[in-house]
Amino acid sequence: MARIFLVAIWLLLAVPVVAMERTLYDELGQEQGISQLMEAFILEIAEDDRVIHHFENVDIDRFHRMLSEHICELSGGPCKYSGESMVTVHTGMNISRAEFNAVVENLMTAMDQQQLAVSTQNRLLAILASFHKEVIYQ
Repeated sequence: MARIFLVAIWLLLAVPVVAMERTLYDELGQEQGISQLMEAFILEIAEDDRVIHHFENVDIDRFHRMLSEHICELSGGPCKYSGESMVTVHTGMNISRAEFNAVVENLMTAMDQQQLAVSTQNRLLAILASFHKEVIYQ
C-alpha cells in the first residue's frame, strides 16, 4: 500500500504542471473589472478638454455598455459586441491623431487607477491599436 502511495506521489511530481494561461479578459477582472475600467475611462474623457467635444451628444450609458461589451469580446471574454463597426461609429467625427492619442492617454490613466499590471495594459493597448486606421480622420 505504501509503495502505491509513493508511486502515485512520484507520478504527480514527475508530470509537469501546466499553468493555465490567464486570458486578458481574466486579467482585466472579467465583466465587472471591464465595466469598472470603462467607467474610469469615461470619467477621464469627461475631464479632457482635448476630446470632450466629441462626446457632447453621446448617450453615456449606451457608450459605457458598448465599450464594455467590445472590450469583453476583444479580450477573450464571453461577450459579443453588438455595436456598429468602428468606421461607422467614427465617421464624421474627423478625429485627429492628437485626439486619438489623448483618448489612449485617458485609457492608460484609467488602467493605472484600476491598478492593472503594465503587461495587461500593453496587451489591451496592442489589441486596440489595430483600430487606429478605423478611427482617425473618418
